[in-house]
Amino acid sequence: MTNIIIAGLGGQGVLTASAIVSAVAFGAGFDVKQSDLHGMSQRGGSVSSDIRFGREVFSPMVPAGQADFLIVVAPDQVEVNRHRLGPKGLLIEPGAVDETQLATRRSINIALLGILSCHLGFPESAWLGAIRATLPEKLHAANLSAFALGRGRA
Repeated sequence: MTNIIIAGLGGQGVLTASAIVSAVAFGAGFDVKQSDLHGMSQRGGSVSSDIRFGREVFSPMVPAGQADFLIVVAPDQVEVNRHRLGPKGLLIEPGAVDETQLATRRSINIALLGILSCHLGFPESAWLGAIRATLPEKLHAANLSAFALGRGRA
């Protein structure tokens, strides 16, 4: 079982990023469960998404302290969510990517997925396909570039 949490603020693409991760894992034949917590997302409040995948998954919620990966899109959400990370878990935060190299700041979520992708056993082509399938065509170039940036930084 792999446990992933993506956290940030409303409007930062947390739910989009989790949809991409779920699509990649599902496409690889895993049982995937996802649970989203919107909070006050429409007003810039905290948003998080739990993704669990494996041969058989019964609950969509990642138990506290058991996340294998914690991807945090907003720097001020790191400490708010750190307790959810497992003892051997990996924290992936915005500082891991040089945001000045992004075509648009809004693609930071996809850049962080690029880093995550280097730690999971899925082919890069699966990630690229999921990004293309999830996002409108007009956003492909910026987000595929952001993903590549993240892959180079892992």
